[in-house]
Amino acid sequence: MESKRVSDSTVIMAQLMNPQDANPAGNVHGGVIMRLIDTAAGAVAVRHARSNVVTASIDRLDFIRPAFIGDLVTLKASLNYVGRTSVEIGVRVEAENLLTGDVRHTASAYLSFVALDRNGRPMEVPHLILESDDDIRRNEEARARREMRINERRKERERGGRPG
Repeated sequence: MESKRVSDSTVIMAQLMNPQDANPAGNVHGGVIMRLIDTAAGAVAVRHARSNVVTASIDRLDFIRPAFIGDLVTLKASLNYVGRTSVEIGVRVEAENLLTGDVRHTASAYLSFVALDRNGRPMEVPHLILESDDDIRRNEEARARREMRINERRKERERGGRPG
């Protein structure tokens, strides 16, 4: 299996926010942003694995500033970490007021996906080639998040599957 670079699977997608995406005050619903984040990250995971993938977790999702009706919401998604059968993807969401050109960092998230074979079982994915200092930094941060996820799951099992 040939290794791949971060840039081989990076996705940038944009969508104009319309009235059906927002509440009566004109703020885009968080759920709309969440759906777009999952879509962009899923596309990165499929591009890397070249197989079906499923969302395993959303490790962190921070809403930073609002997006409004009429904003162009742009999502930038790329791989942070690749394990044996899973990947972590970081997504940055920005909202641009097309009339003023003002661009706001709207949200950021980390998602994990598992690649599945034709029988729906986890399958191995290509290794990740880290080319830049930024790739290396993001990979190291993702490894730390992965360790925290593993420890949290272990603690949940010890408590009988109950979170917290």
